[in-house]
Amino acid sequence: MQYLHAFIMGGVICALSQILIDKTKLTPARILVGCVVLGVILTALGLYQPLVDWGGAGATVPLLGFGYSLAKGVATGVAEQGLLGAFTGGVTGAAGGIAAAIVFGCLFALLCKPVDKSK
Repeated sequence: MQYLHAFIMGGVICALSQILIDKTKLTPARILVGCVVLGVILTALGLYQPLVDWGGAGATVPLLGFGYSLAKGVATGVAEQGLLGAFTGGVTGAAGGIAAAIVFGCLFALLCKPVDKSK
């Protein structure tokens, strides 16, 4: 049942983001940044944790989940280190995702043949 919940949650987040891309004049970059900021805001208000509890990876993997990870890291950092934790906690909380993005990005850049799309 957890797989179904994750699929539904991730699908809803992605569908809502796609609707924003299709129906607004917002650039994809602005929508992506908006998703991260929305994840932080929902986490700060205590509204995102129930979604994570229900949807699991479907809520933590998309960009809203990245904002959730940043906010949780900041909260933990502030609790452990005070004001300094506000600056370091977000990066510490999201370090796994950031490292994975860098490693897989480099790996695929080495394995795939780049093509110039302007031709």
